[in-house]
Amino acid sequence: MSNRRRWTRQELLVAFGLYCQIPFGKFHSGNPEIIKFAELIGRTPSALAMKLSNIASLDPKITSTGRKGLSSVSKADREMWQEMQNNWENFAIESEDTINSILRGSESYALGNESTFAYQDYTGQDRIVTTKTRIGQSFFRKSVLSAYKYRCCITGLAIPKLLIASHIVPWRDDPANRLNPMNGLALSILHDKAFDLGMITINDDMTVRVSQKEFRVRNKFFVTALRNYDGMPIELPDKFQPHEDFLAYHREKIFTGNR
Repeated sequence: MSNRRRWTRQELLVAFGLYCQIPFGKFHSGNPEIIKFAELIGRTPSALAMKLSNIASLDPKITSTGRKGLSSVSKADREMWQEMQNNWENFAIESEDTINSILRGSESYALGNESTFAYQDYTGQDRIVTTKTRIGQSFFRKSVLSAYKYRCCITGLAIPKLLIASHIVPWRDDPANRLNPMNGLALSILHDKAFDLGMITINDDMTVRVSQKEFRVRNKFFVTALRNYDGMPIELPDKFQPHEDFLAYHREKIFTGNR
Protein backbone atom coordinates (compact mmCIF):
# COMPACT_ATOMS: atom_id res chain seq x y z
CA MET A 1 0.00 0.00 0.00
CA SER A 2 1.33 3.45 -0.92
CA ASN A 3 2.37 5.73 1.94
CA ARG A 4 2.23 8.82 -0.23
CA ARG A 5 0.37 11.70 1.37
CA ARG A 6 -2.84 12.64 -0.37
CA TRP A 7 -3.17 16.11 -1.78
CA THR A 8 -5.34 18.32 0.40
CA ARG A 9 -7.93 20.69 -1.01
CA GLN A 10 -5.64 23.66 -0.32
CA GLU A 11 -2.76 22.04 -2.17
CA LEU A 12 -5.01 21.27 -5.13
CA LEU A 13 -6.29 24.85 -5.17
CA VAL A 14 -2.70 26.05 -5.37
CA ALA A 15 -1.82 23.54 -8.09
CA PHE A 16 -4.88 24.31 -10.21
CA GLY A 17 -4.33 28.03 -9.73
CA LEU A 18 -0.75 27.66 -10.93
CA TYR A 19 -1.92 25.55 -13.86
CA CYS A 20 -4.17 28.41 -14.94
CA GLN A 21 -1.49 31.07 -14.54
CA ILE A 22 1.79 29.48 -15.66
CA PRO A 23 2.49 29.03 -19.39
CA PHE A 24 2.23 25.41 -20.49
CA GLY A 25 5.90 25.09 -21.40
CA LYS A 26 7.00 26.02 -17.88
CA PHE A 27 5.46 23.08 -15.99
CA HIS A 28 8.84 21.79 -14.83
CA SER A 29 10.59 21.38 -11.51
CA GLY A 30 13.20 24.01 -12.33
CA ASN A 31 10.64 26.81 -12.66
CA PRO A 32 11.28 29.25 -9.75
CA GLU A 33 7.53 29.69 -9.21
CA ILE A 34 7.05 25.95 -8.88
CA ILE A 35 10.03 25.69 -6.53
CA LYS A 36 8.65 28.50 -4.35
CA PHE A 37 5.13 27.14 -4.08
CA ALA A 38 6.29 23.56 -3.62
CA GLU A 39 8.21 24.65 -0.53
CA LEU A 40 5.24 26.64 0.78
CA ILE A 41 2.88 23.66 0.58
CA GLY A 42 5.40 21.06 1.74
CA ARG A 43 5.80 19.27 -1.59
CA THR A 44 8.85 18.71 -3.76
CA PRO A 45 9.18 20.72 -6.99
CA SER A 46 9.01 17.44 -8.90
CA ALA A 47 5.74 16.49 -7.22
CA LEU A 48 4.14 19.86 -7.94
CA ALA A 49 5.39 19.83 -11.55
CA MET A 50 3.97 16.33 -11.95
CA LYS A 51 0.62 17.51 -10.58
CA LEU A 52 0.48 20.31 -13.17
CA SER A 53 1.19 17.77 -15.91
CA ASN A 54 -1.58 15.56 -14.57
CA ILE A 55 -3.98 18.50 -14.69
CA ALA A 56 -2.96 19.07 -18.31
CA SER A 57 -4.27 15.56 -19.06
CA LEU A 58 -7.74 16.88 -18.27
CA ASP A 59 -7.51 19.90 -20.59
CA PRO A 60 -9.16 19.22 -23.99
CA LYS A 61 -6.97 21.87 -25.65
CA ILE A 62 -3.82 20.05 -24.55
CA THR A 63 -4.96 16.55 -25.45
CA SER A 64 -6.47 17.60 -28.81
CA THR A 65 -3.04 18.66 -30.05
CA GLY A 66 -1.48 15.31 -29.18
CA ARG A 67 0.41 16.70 -26.21
CA LYS A 68 -0.52 14.87 -23.06
CA GLY A 69 0.23 15.22 -19.42
CA LEU A 70 0.91 12.27 -17.18
CA SER A 71 -1.66 9.52 -16.81
CA SER A 72 -1.85 9.32 -13.01
CA VAL A 73 -4.86 11.60 -12.66
CA SER A 74 -6.65 11.15 -9.34
CA LYS A 75 -10.34 11.29 -8.58
CA ALA A 76 -9.71 14.51 -6.65
CA ASP A 77 -8.02 16.01 -9.72
CA ARG A 78 -11.02 15.20 -11.89
CA GLU A 79 -13.46 16.54 -9.33
CA MET A 80 -11.62 19.85 -8.98
CA TRP A 81 -11.32 20.18 -12.77
CA GLN A 82 -15.09 19.79 -13.03
CA GLU A 83 -15.65 22.17 -10.11
CA MET A 84 -13.49 24.75 -11.86
CA GLN A 85 -15.33 24.35 -15.17
CA ASN A 86 -18.74 24.57 -13.49
CA ASN A 87 -18.11 27.78 -11.58
CA TRP A 88 -15.08 29.82 -12.59
CA GLU A 89 -15.86 32.65 -10.18
CA ASN A 90 -15.99 30.46 -7.09
CA PHE A 91 -12.85 28.63 -8.13
CA ALA A 92 -10.91 31.79 -8.97
CA ILE A 93 -11.75 33.48 -5.67
CA GLU A 94 -11.02 30.42 -3.54
CA SER A 95 -7.82 29.58 -5.39
CA GLU A 96 -6.50 33.13 -5.21
CA ASP A 97 -7.49 33.35 -1.54
CA THR A 98 -5.54 30.18 -0.77
CA ILE A 99 -2.49 31.28 -2.76
CA ASN A 100 -2.48 34.71 -1.13
CA SER A 101 -2.88 33.16 2.31
CA ILE A 102 0.18 30.95 2.00
CA LEU A 103 2.19 33.80 0.50
CA ARG A 104 1.34 35.88 3.58
CA GLY A 105 2.12 32.98 5.88
CA SER A 106 -1.46 33.15 7.15
CA GLU A 107 -2.39 30.89 10.05
CA SER A 108 -5.62 30.15 8.19
CA TYR A 109 -3.65 27.87 5.90
CA ALA A 110 -2.96 24.58 7.64
CA LEU A 111 -1.80 21.57 5.69
CA GLY A 112 -3.91 18.52 6.19
CA ASN A 113 -7.07 20.46 6.98
CA GLU A 114 -9.90 21.39 4.68
CA SER A 115 -9.90 24.92 3.33
CA THR A 116 -11.03 27.56 5.80
CA PHE A 117 -12.31 29.62 2.89
CA ALA A 118 -16.06 29.41 2.41
CA TYR A 119 -17.51 31.13 -0.62
CA GLN A 120 -20.33 33.46 0.31
CA ASP A 121 -22.65 35.75 -1.56
CA TYR A 122 -21.61 39.23 -0.49
CA THR A 123 -24.18 41.06 -2.62
CA GLY A 124 -24.72 44.53 -1.24
CA GLN A 125 -21.44 44.71 0.63
CA ASP A 126 -19.61 47.06 -1.68
CA ARG A 127 -16.13 46.75 -0.24
CA ILE A 128 -16.04 42.97 -0.33
CA VAL A 129 -17.67 42.84 -3.75
CA THR A 130 -15.02 45.24 -5.03
CA THR A 131 -12.26 43.07 -3.56
CA LYS A 132 -13.73 39.95 -5.15
CA THR A 133 -13.94 41.73 -8.50
CA ARG A 134 -10.32 42.83 -8.30
CA ILE A 135 -9.15 39.33 -7.38
CA GLY A 136 -11.23 37.82 -10.17
CA GLN A 137 -9.93 40.25 -12.77
CA SER A 138 -6.35 39.53 -11.73
CA PHE A 139 -6.97 35.78 -12.05
CA PHE A 140 -8.56 36.22 -15.48
CA ARG A 141 -5.72 38.39 -16.78
CA LYS A 142 -2.98 36.02 -15.63
CA SER A 143 -4.83 32.94 -16.90
CA VAL A 144 -5.54 34.37 -20.35
CA LEU A 145 -2.16 35.99 -20.94
CA SER A 146 -0.23 32.93 -19.75
CA ALA A 147 -2.23 30.74 -22.14
CA TYR A 148 -1.04 32.93 -25.02
CA LYS A 149 2.53 33.13 -23.67
CA TYR A 150 2.08 36.84 -23.04
CA ARG A 151 1.78 37.64 -26.74
CA CYS A 152 -1.02 39.37 -28.64
CA CYS A 153 -2.77 36.61 -30.58
CA ILE A 154 -3.19 38.87 -33.64
CA THR A 155 0.08 40.79 -33.89
CA GLY A 156 2.50 38.80 -31.75
CA LEU A 157 3.28 41.86 -29.60
CA ALA A 158 5.07 40.53 -26.52
CA ILE A 159 5.16 43.53 -24.17
CA PRO A 160 2.93 42.60 -21.17
CA LYS A 161 2.27 46.24 -20.25
CA LEU A 162 0.66 46.72 -23.65
CA LEU A 163 -1.50 43.58 -23.49
CA ILE A 164 -5.10 43.15 -22.38
CA ALA A 165 -6.92 39.97 -21.38
CA SER A 166 -9.90 40.83 -23.54
CA HIS A 167 -13.33 39.35 -22.86
CA ILE A 168 -14.97 37.80 -25.92
CA VAL A 169 -18.45 38.02 -24.42
CA PRO A 170 -18.41 41.28 -22.44
CA TRP A 171 -18.23 41.20 -18.64
CA ARG A 172 -21.74 42.65 -18.31
CA ASP A 173 -23.36 40.16 -20.72
CA ASP A 174 -22.42 36.79 -19.19
CA PRO A 175 -21.71 36.84 -15.43
CA ALA A 176 -21.24 33.05 -15.33
CA ASN A 177 -18.26 33.24 -17.70
CA ARG A 178 -16.64 36.47 -16.59
CA LEU A 179 -13.61 34.62 -15.24
CA ASN A 180 -13.60 31.72 -17.70
CA PRO A 181 -10.25 31.88 -19.57
CA MET A 182 -11.96 30.36 -22.62
CA ASN A 183 -13.88 33.65 -22.78
CA GLY A 184 -10.65 35.55 -23.29
CA LEU A 185 -8.12 36.61 -25.91
CA ALA A 186 -4.69 38.15 -25.40
CA LEU A 187 -4.75 41.38 -27.41
CA SER A 188 -2.74 44.55 -27.66
CA ILE A 189 -4.39 47.64 -26.22
CA LEU A 190 -5.29 48.81 -29.74
CA HIS A 191 -6.73 45.49 -30.87
CA ASP A 192 -8.61 45.04 -27.60
CA LYS A 193 -10.36 48.34 -28.21
CA ALA A 194 -11.11 47.45 -31.84
CA PHE A 195 -12.48 44.07 -30.74
CA ASP A 196 -14.57 45.66 -27.99
CA LEU A 197 -16.06 48.12 -30.50
CA GLY A 198 -16.83 45.35 -32.98
CA MET A 199 -14.44 46.64 -35.63
CA ILE A 200 -12.80 43.21 -35.74
CA THR A 201 -13.88 39.71 -34.78
CA ILE A 202 -12.65 36.12 -35.02
CA ASN A 203 -14.06 33.64 -37.55
CA ASP A 204 -14.85 29.97 -36.93
CA ASP A 205 -11.53 29.05 -38.51
CA MET A 206 -9.70 31.32 -36.04
CA THR A 207 -8.87 33.99 -38.60
CA VAL A 208 -9.34 37.72 -38.13
CA ARG A 209 -12.25 39.49 -39.81
CA VAL A 210 -12.23 43.26 -40.18
CA SER A 211 -15.59 44.97 -40.57
CA GLN A 212 -16.20 45.99 -44.19
CA LYS A 213 -17.40 49.32 -42.87
CA GLU A 214 -13.82 50.04 -41.84
CA PHE A 215 -12.35 49.29 -45.26
CA ARG A 216 -13.34 52.80 -46.35
CA VAL A 217 -10.80 54.24 -43.92
CA ARG A 218 -7.75 55.45 -45.87
CA ASN A 219 -5.52 56.19 -42.89
CA LYS A 220 -2.15 54.50 -43.41
CA PHE A 221 -1.77 53.49 -39.77
CA PHE A 222 -5.23 51.92 -39.73
CA VAL A 223 -4.40 49.87 -42.80
CA THR A 224 -1.13 48.66 -41.28
CA ALA A 225 -2.42 48.06 -37.76
CA LEU A 226 -5.86 46.59 -38.47
CA ARG A 227 -7.03 46.15 -42.04
CA ASN A 228 -3.98 44.17 -43.16
CA TYR A 229 -4.82 41.47 -40.59
CA ASP A 230 -8.12 40.64 -42.29
CA GLY A 231 -8.10 36.90 -43.03
CA MET A 232 -4.93 36.26 -41.05
CA PRO A 233 -4.93 33.40 -38.50
CA ILE A 234 -4.58 34.21 -34.83
CA GLU A 235 -1.96 32.52 -32.68
CA LEU A 236 -3.85 29.88 -30.72
CA PRO A 237 -3.20 29.43 -26.99
CA ASP A 238 -1.52 26.41 -25.44
CA LYS A 239 -4.52 25.93 -23.14
CA PHE A 240 -8.00 27.37 -22.73
CA GLN A 241 -8.74 27.75 -26.45
CA PRO A 242 -11.47 30.38 -27.02
CA HIS A 243 -14.86 28.68 -26.95
CA GLU A 244 -16.73 28.65 -30.25
CA ASP A 245 -19.97 29.75 -28.56
CA PHE A 246 -18.34 32.88 -27.17
CA LEU A 247 -16.81 33.73 -30.54
CA ALA A 248 -20.17 33.20 -32.24
CA TYR A 249 -21.79 35.59 -29.75
CA HIS A 250 -19.21 38.26 -30.56
CA ARG A 251 -19.71 37.87 -34.30
CA GLU A 252 -23.49 38.03 -34.00
CA LYS A 253 -23.99 40.63 -31.27
CA ILE A 254 -20.95 42.92 -31.30
CA PHE A 255 -19.24 42.79 -34.71
CA THR A 256 -20.27 45.84 -36.73
CA GLY A 257 -19.82 44.07 -40.04
CA ASN A 258 -23.25 42.51 -39.50
CA ARG A 259 -25.03 45.86 -39.29
